[in-house]
Amino acid sequence: MNSKIKIFTIATISFAASVFTIGTVTAQTKLTSQSKVTINGIGAVKVGMTISQAAKAAGTKLVSDAPNQYCYYVKPQQEPKNIAFMVTGNRISRIDVKNPQVTTLKGAKIGDTEARIKSLYPGQIKVTSHKYDFKGHYLTLIPKDRADRNYRVVFETDGKRVTRFRSGKLPEVEFVEGCS
Repeated sequence: MNSKIKIFTIATISFAASVFTIGTVTAQTKLTSQSKVTINGIGAVKVGMTISQAAKAAGTKLVSDAPNQYCYYVKPQQEPKNIAFMVTGNRISRIDVKNPQVTTLKGAKIGDTEARIKSLYPGQIKVTSHKYDFKGHYLTLIPKDRADRNYRVVFETDGKRVTRFRSGKLPEVEFVEGCS
């Protein structure tokens, strides 16, 4: 009789652990201001996804003000604010971040100094002049991993601090004027 109780107890613990794991995975897939930007996405939304795949991964509807067939942006209908996804060829090609709460995996964010970005990614930052702000720069993260060679993260600065950033695939991630 004791062995039946032990088996039942083990089964209950195993079941409870499985439920907890499923709940944790579900909670992490919804796009929030705490979702982390990577070289090829944000949270569960990845470059290369269709809009419907990205919306499902984000856990929210993605809307556009003016879609066209070549290049346009979609954004989460509600939260997080100040995040936009560039769409080219009917797929997500880049993520634009203007939300100061959103960070990269290493913690880079809007408001960081140029020195901090360089320290977070030693030997991987290419600095170029900003096209419109004569004091500003583009700090472009060039990945070391060969598998990521077609992706970048571009931090725009005012010459001192990050004002916005974007991640995605080449060549779209380097389009200074977005879809314009």
